[in-house]
Amino acid sequence: MSDAPIEVVLRHDRYIVVVALATIAAAAWAYVLWLAAAMDMSMGGAQMAGVRMIPSGLGLMEPALAPWHGFEFVLVLIMWSVMMVGMMTPSAAPMLLIYAQVGRMAAMHKAPFAAVGWFVAGYLLVWVGFSCAASAAQWALERATLLDSNMASGSRLLGAMVLIVAGVYQWTALKDRCLKACQAPWVFIHRHGGFRRDARGAVLLGVMHGAYCLGCCWMLMALLFVGGVMNVLWIAAIAVFVLGEKVIPPAWQISRIAGSGLVASGGWLLLRSAM
Repeated sequence: MSDAPIEVVLRHDRYIVVVALATIAAAAWAYVLWLAAAMDMSMGGAQMAGVRMIPSGLGLMEPALAPWHGFEFVLVLIMWSVMMVGMMTPSAAPMLLIYAQVGRMAAMHKAPFAAVGWFVAGYLLVWVGFSCAASAAQWALERATLLDSNMASGSRLLGAMVLIVAGVYQWTALKDRCLKACQAPWVFIHRHGGFRRDARGAVLLGVMHGAYCLGCCWMLMALLFVGGVMNVLWIAAIAVFVLGEKVIPPAWQISRIAGSGLVASGGWLLLRSAM
């Protein structure tokens, strides 16, 4: 007797999740690449003093000191949100694959969990919240003329301080705790009462997991203000490091080495700013 259609789908759930995550990440990266290319084309590959680019893909510019309009904040928020989706979706894959595997077993025993999409929604909601804060930080830095037209730090002192703070954070107990929660999905699920059968519970569980990931990575994301918010190579390097921290053992050594390197880089930049 052939398998029922639902059983066939459940058996291939891991492939479905992988394809879905790859599609989401690819779409996010395509947007980021398009936006970066459009902004670079508008500036002709050069710095433009006294202006700021609006990340619309339409070549929109404003005087650097002109106040932001609501429409501009929305565009910047979209930019940050999509960028966070592209950077963080791959690192969430282990947790989502476990969710799919356990969810399949539960469904076969007639006790299905809430769809994995609810968990993903909660996870990404945290990063949208972070994107709101990052957009506000970008607005404040631009008002203080501390960012150049490439959305990178125009101040060596600011760049040095961000590098040093990010490096020190790599050595903190909070960083270790959050990183361990991201590295061990099974432990996280066990400590938080298992997967949820209702949509609300699944969203809240996704929010909790996202909060741990945010605690692990928020200072690394702040480095975007050092290398350039729309510097694609810099974005990719941070995304690869975030993924590596979570999947390559022993991650604490990677974090410590990276932290030392960031502090050293910040110190060197601080010395240059004093010259």
